[in-house]
Amino acid sequence: MAQGKYSRVDGKKSSCSTATIVVVFGVCLIGVWMFMSTTVAPGQNPDLPAQHSKTESKAKVSTNPSPLFEDNSGDLPEDEKTSNEEEPSKIEAENTNDEEPTSRNAESNKGDDSNSSQNDKSKSEDDLNSDTNETLKSDSEVDKQETKPESDKKTESFPAADQSEILNESRTENGAFSTQAAESASEKESRQPDVLKNQDEYEWKTCNVTTGPDFIPCLDNFGALRKIRTTLHYEHRERHCPVESPTCLVPLPQGYKTPIRWPRSRDQIWYNNVPRTKLAEVKGHQNWVKVTGEYLSFPGGGTQFKNGALHYIDHIKKSLPDIKWGKRTRVILDVGCGVASFGGYLFERDVITMSFAPKDEHEAQVQFALERGIPAISAVMGTQRLPFPSKIFDAIHCARCRVPWHIEGGKLLLELNRLLRPGGYFIWSATPVYQNNTEDSEIWKAMSKLTKAMCWELVVIYSDKLNQVGAAIYKKPTSNECYDNRQQNDPPICETNDDPDAIWNVELEACMHKAPVDESIRGTKWPKTWPQRLESPPYWLKATESGVYGKPAPEDFTADYEHWKRVVSKSYLNGLGIDWSCVRNIMDMRSIYGGFAAALKDLNVWVMNVVPLDSPDTLPIIYERGLFGIYHNWCESFSTYPRSYDLLHADHLFSDLKKRCKLASVIAEVDRILRPEGKLIVRDNVETIAEVENMAKSLHWNVRMSYNKDNEGLLCVEKTLWRPTEVETLAYAIQ
Repeated sequence: MAQGKYSRVDGKKSSCSTATIVVVFGVCLIGVWMFMSTTVAPGQNPDLPAQHSKTESKAKVSTNPSPLFEDNSGDLPEDEKTSNEEEPSKIEAENTNDEEPTSRNAESNKGDDSNSSQNDKSKSEDDLNSDTNETLKSDSEVDKQETKPESDKKTESFPAADQSEILNESRTENGAFSTQAAESASEKESRQPDVLKNQDEYEWKTCNVTTGPDFIPCLDNFGALRKIRTTLHYEHRERHCPVESPTCLVPLPQGYKTPIRWPRSRDQIWYNNVPRTKLAEVKGHQNWVKVTGEYLSFPGGGTQFKNGALHYIDHIKKSLPDIKWGKRTRVILDVGCGVASFGGYLFERDVITMSFAPKDEHEAQVQFALERGIPAISAVMGTQRLPFPSKIFDAIHCARCRVPWHIEGGKLLLELNRLLRPGGYFIWSATPVYQNNTEDSEIWKAMSKLTKAMCWELVVIYSDKLNQVGAAIYKKPTSNECYDNRQQNDPPICETNDDPDAIWNVELEACMHKAPVDESIRGTKWPKTWPQRLESPPYWLKATESGVYGKPAPEDFTADYEHWKRVVSKSYLNGLGIDWSCVRNIMDMRSIYGGFAAALKDLNVWVMNVVPLDSPDTLPIIYERGLFGIYHNWCESFSTYPRSYDLLHADHLFSDLKKRCKLASVIAEVDRILRPEGKLIVRDNVETIAEVENMAKSLHWNVRMSYNKDNEGLLCVEKTLWRPTEVETLAYAIQ
């Protein structure tokens, strides 16, 4: 029987905050190993780059090109073997009578209001990460370690190895799906930096940049911004990535603390984590954000809903019952989101919101949203299409976002038309709807003319007397009848060769795409109500076409969902030592059908599903099932603030990326967007796992678990507060 290798630091759920790690060795031996057979087929051990980090734990990795793990799997194996290269015979002898895999506590519980104790944590975890022979030391050596509470003396068992979690499905084909890179005809030629190979040491430095702890490489490229001739279309807020992504690490804000848990974080965050006061000064009277001692508090208001977002949300439903929050309407785009209170409170109505706003238009608004635990990205409606496919949002919302929808042939509103599902609603809550001054009246006339020409139906205009605001709600047509009956082709219908799903570096055009008429085509029918749509293959997935993993597309979809439900329930929730009550913001860095996110449905989390440009274009499927996501090129920086996510998940991503760009720059980007104490879960081939593990150790991250079988592996690591003392100045990022 093929044996897997399993090496872990702990098997207990971690606490949210860093604290002293305590371990008891006494009368009973806490760490135990278990294997199912005494006949072991050991794998070969390639030499891994030596690291000076004390947290290094050696790993046996098999170079035998055996088949991948079985299709019917979804969990960590029960016959895992704790790695110990120096005394394998001793460990094997000890294992003969053991019944449980090794389980150690890495952290003790600590409340939200406590400061992180990184020094204590580093010292204790350094001890834990040494070779597993530590558990066999004499009592005198054991006494040198700290004591583990009785409540933490809990080992975990794992299902059998014949149900290992890494599937053949992990390897993908395009099947019937093209890639976003292929769809986007105007995509810039991919850069080909030198590939990082066999680098023995990784020397990290701290980034010296103008924006300091808030550095976003593709948005803070001042060298590129100085070359822009005009900012009329917000060109200065669009992505301008450096020629080569940085490999330095972004510093932490002074006094940074472990973020407050959701749902309390929706209303209150640590001031030191986002030490900005300008927005509170400018928008304080509108209940956006207030400074309260060491906290920033969010009363739940906004420019259009000073008396609370929930009242505003429920008033929309009262005015338009057909919107059916959380049933018919599940996925929303919020344009110019502010601090995203609208999206934050829509969670209570089973609605998820993709919120976006330009960086620094209102100081740190997107950063506030992410720190609160609300989905948001830094983006702008400028000269290029937004990074989403067509016909995906059930509704689009704009609360006084001051976007000039009516100018230049309605180019920006036509971009929303591209994104909105046929039959979807556009909620425009702005002063031209309810004020009668000269400027607002002119805008209302222009918008009325434009929306009528676009065949949008004005469903309702409502007035909210409490907030003293109003909104106009429009509905996008589901057929081409109105388009065909227009007397003038203005706005024009797009050319037939214009692909509405091509977005990467594709310029905006002032045109409309016709509604699909073939019932087998995406967009002709509304998705099933939530939550049924989550589990059902979209009606437009054809059994005659191959899915990503080679099976008929609907079957592929279902198999992927079943796979991730097994992985999450049998491994991720209990087998990685993660306290999921501390996890709120998650990113799946290489999502296929959104199965990983779907499997987390019952947790208080949200998942940003990222579809890389060169992966099969499955993002429309993700939206169809009531989830959301975005396209991205991982050889570039992501458009988010540092310290945005609690957990990153990378399924067979890095092995592909290192063929096209430096893996060190990708890991530096992972470090940038991951919060301290945040987790990275990597599934990949053993060569890539070993490389990522070495980089993680060089970053002083804690290796919580490393497992491999045949040529496939799983790695879970935890970011720490460590920052390098050496500094690297990025000239293009100095203002």
